[in-house]
Amino acid sequence: MKDIVFHIPNIHCMHCAHTIKMELGEFPGVNQVDVDIESKNVRISYETPATAEGIENLLADINYPVQK
Repeated sequence: MKDIVFHIPNIHCMHCAHTIKMELGEFPGVNQVDVDIESKNVRISYETPATAEGIENLLADINYPVQK
């Protein structure tokens, strides 16, 4: 299992956190999603078939793009 942390500036409230958790929770291979609203960071634990790139693409698709 791998862990990755993404910084997502568009996180503003509990609704944002809920949306991210719900969408990523349905992504095959994602095991856990933790959203910190104050730091705007999302920690994701995942395994195959999920990839960091796939997770990042999904976040962009749901209007929560990762800041690089």
